[in-house]
Amino acid sequence: MDHEAIIVGAGFSGIGAALRLDRAGIHDYLVLEEGGGVGGAWYWNTYPGIAVDIPSFSYQFSFEKNPNWSRVYAPGAELKDYAEHCVAKYRLASRIRLNTKVLGARYDDDLDLWRVNAAGEEITARYLISATGLLSKPRMPDIDGIGDFAGTVIHTARWDHNADLTGKRVAVIGTGASGLQVIPEIADTAGKLTVFQRTPIWCLPKIDVRLPVPLRSLLRVKPFATAARLFGHAIAEIQFPLLVHYNGVLPISTLGQAISKAQLRWQVRDPRVRAKLRPDYTLGCKRPSISNTYLATFNRPNVALETAPIETVTAHGVRTADGVSHPIDILVLATGFKTWDPENMPAFPVHGSDGVELGGWWKVNRHQAYEGVSVPGFPNYFMIFGPYGYNGTSYFQLIETQMRHIVRCLARARRTGSTRIEVKPEANERYFRTMLQRQGKQVFQHGDCTGARSYYYDANGDIPFRPTTSLETAWRSVTFDLDDYTFAAPA
Repeated sequence: MDHEAIIVGAGFSGIGAALRLDRAGIHDYLVLEEGGGVGGAWYWNTYPGIAVDIPSFSYQFSFEKNPNWSRVYAPGAELKDYAEHCVAKYRLASRIRLNTKVLGARYDDDLDLWRVNAAGEEITARYLISATGLLSKPRMPDIDGIGDFAGTVIHTARWDHNADLTGKRVAVIGTGASGLQVIPEIADTAGKLTVFQRTPIWCLPKIDVRLPVPLRSLLRVKPFATAARLFGHAIAEIQFPLLVHYNGVLPISTLGQAISKAQLRWQVRDPRVRAKLRPDYTLGCKRPSISNTYLATFNRPNVALETAPIETVTAHGVRTADGVSHPIDILVLATGFKTWDPENMPAFPVHGSDGVELGGWWKVNRHQAYEGVSVPGFPNYFMIFGPYGYNGTSYFQLIETQMRHIVRCLARARRTGSTRIEVKPEANERYFRTMLQRQGKQVFQHGDCTGARSYYYDANGDIPFRPTTSLETAWRSVTFDLDDYTFAAPA
């Protein structure tokens, strides 16, 4: 056996998993990363205007608070710097292998270990921790003729910094979170910018200011740093878990919609454009976004909003269903990511006990995982971002919560001399049933999500987010019954 554990992914989930294993006294692990650097989403996504969409104070590890954020909502480069800081400070680099794509993993029932195909090389480990996320694999739009375009095509998740947009005719397809950030930035340089919108997005004010040096100095003092982090968590909790999971009892969506509509009236002068930018679904059906500049961009004389459906992409432009051709030089795809798609969940083929493949198992049984961490039939396999694990708040809350769960399992295995850890089917079924029962208060049940076209839904029409508060998820990570797992020692 080569290592005690293999961690797949060197984004913040993988970094957090490595740090938590070290703190638990488990030092024999290897982190495998497809990219040429650490940071995950913040390594891959470098488009103009990229920034975190929850307060920076909550977008950090509880044990490694960063006093150097330049703004309340830090730009993407600072998030990548923070990832590199954590790797350097905690000396993780020697146990991270970059430019190594995991092509698959297979469980060896005879030896109770995982055989991982790492770019063609087999590496074995007792435990396999999937630390891949949802925001790294770009989704290409299913639009006729897109491969025939003769100009430059750029996906926001793989931005081409050599492309010069100055004075060019640029089209952006997509008005989700990435589009909302990139559109105001490139409007300044493009000669003509046409935004093709399929679904408008609820846009809320961004309470963002530059953090002066005296305030950043205060963030080095523990009470102030803790207070700032709690403030950030409170904002993040309102933005998603309370808004989405408790829509049936809390009027947050009604209030949020009123604020968003007021911002729309204030920032967009043309009433016809305002009408096109106003969503007709309930706030929370898809991820709401925050910006102080997106809506106002449509006042610019060089920016046009096009809502007619795209019929085809031609060699030199985009033709819409009304027969109008839009000549363009550069096509920007702000079409998001593969989230619950089979190509991303799981991120690589995973064959568990008796050769059962995880993607196929989910296709038959629907997305499910005990506490979002483990699936029956896949021993010694753990996930940071599994179905019904993430409740929508800060990813760092998720990472620390799930690693508490995983480390509790590994610690018992060490105490008992066990080499095989597997969640019991009845425990998984109980948890899955509870998650489905608790969806009754969600916005998807009480609001109108018909026109949202949300990436929250998987192929089965399920929404595999955890319908609980962050406090409950944290509590469960330290109180779930370890007897929901079987721990087996070699015969």
